[in-house]
Amino acid sequence: MAVGGFAADGPPAVAGIDGKITVSVVITCIVAASCGLIFGYDIGISGGVTTMAPFLNKFFPEVLRKGGPPKNIYCVYDSQVLTAFTSSLYIAGLAASLVASRLAKTIGRRNVMLLGGCTFFAGSAINGGAVNVAMLILGRILLGFGVGFTNQSAPIYLSEIAPPKWRGAFSTGFQFFIGIGVVASNCINYATAKHSWGWRLSLGLAIVPASIMTIGTLFISDSPTSLVGRNRVDQARKSLVKIRGKDDIEAELALLIKASEVARALNEEPFVTIFQRQYRPQLLIGALAVPFFQQLTGINIIAFYAPVLFQSVGFGNDSALIAAIILGLVNLGSILVSTYMVDRHGRRFLFIQGGIQMVICQVGVAIVLGVTTGTDGNGHISKSYAILVLVLMCLYAAGFGWSWGPLSWLIPSEIFPMKIRPTGQSMGLAVNFATTFVLSQTFLTMLCHFKFATFLFYGGWILVMTILVTLFLPETKGIPLDQVYTVWAKHWYWRRFVEGSPKVDADENK
Repeated sequence: MAVGGFAADGPPAVAGIDGKITVSVVITCIVAASCGLIFGYDIGISGGVTTMAPFLNKFFPEVLRKGGPPKNIYCVYDSQVLTAFTSSLYIAGLAASLVASRLAKTIGRRNVMLLGGCTFFAGSAINGGAVNVAMLILGRILLGFGVGFTNQSAPIYLSEIAPPKWRGAFSTGFQFFIGIGVVASNCINYATAKHSWGWRLSLGLAIVPASIMTIGTLFISDSPTSLVGRNRVDQARKSLVKIRGKDDIEAELALLIKASEVARALNEEPFVTIFQRQYRPQLLIGALAVPFFQQLTGINIIAFYAPVLFQSVGFGNDSALIAAIILGLVNLGSILVSTYMVDRHGRRFLFIQGGIQMVICQVGVAIVLGVTTGTDGNGHISKSYAILVLVLMCLYAAGFGWSWGPLSWLIPSEIFPMKIRPTGQSMGLAVNFATTFVLSQTFLTMLCHFKFATFLFYGGWILVMTILVTLFLPETKGIPLDQVYTVWAKHWYWRRFVEGSPKVDADENK
């Protein structure tokens, strides 16, 4: 009998592992995915408060002094101190993500998520009560540790809990909650922007998503994979029975135990193991290319600075915040499209379609801005053209929402073998944070100097990454985690690295 009262059958089960969706697994995955709330809230809130005059007057008065006409529309917010406020979080997140893999091995994925929620809560309280730039940066660093811990553990947790046939759909939940956080923070920014203390409320209310995910995490168990890895087999058995909705889970448990025993017998340092030749595909795709390219889509930069960006191209302050809300809602809706399609049409299809759509939109924005504002950025952009920019940005956000958004968390969490999965996720997250830091620290300066060509810069990168995905990313739809390694042996390029490895040879001799 299924735990929770019902179970829905998915596509045919793979390798003896049931594909049912139970109430328990749904609730557990929703709670884990809610870790994305804190990341999304921070992405949206930091961009909004940087357009609030009371916030700028208190911490960054030089930005206000540049705000009066005449002005180059691209350069109003070019301030290294202001960008340090946004980007400092990502240096802390980078450090936390590398530590998180070792913590997860010792205390489990669930407890790392708890630690992340508590740290984010503390950073939110400090930011809400900040009286100087030093307090702001300290709060941002604590927020970064919180985001680093949760972003490392939650995607892996989701991929390990979800039934194989529906792993893609459940894993997109993390990006969906990031989207909810972005929309909620933009709505709060709009409501508080007219008050002198509004920025404090916007920053301080980050304790709400931190509380939601932290309290929720208290009521879920660790993933069976994590429990087996820490020699808690009985707890892993109970966890599997609960989330699979049946008592016959011994086959799946045996696979987890076998994978854990193999990893333990090797007794290798995972940060060394991941560089072995047989894991070259996972290293290059999951730990380097996908997280690096996700940020070169430009989405987080545009989300950070959406109100600033829309204000720069002709919207008033309130209109710019509304435009940012619209952008967030479009992204949120597109993630639902990905949830429906990812396990039906596969990862590659969404990557390629979304990539083409984003390239077209970025080029379109560059053309509109280039024609209306001129090469020097001193031209006036009419309201109708500003709305056209918003439409193109919404189409761009939709393309990201059903491709690089959710899939950039899904792919790294599913392609690494068990013994290096936390390490691979940590390295990928570190690359993601490092790239985000550089881009967020330089975006406003780039916008000032490159002007409309900034969007061509990101469009060019999206074109490159779409071609590389087409050539080098194999399809992993519906394959159990312990068998994902087989796709590399069948790939036209990656098979040269994995052929002859013990795992592939054993699989071929079954």
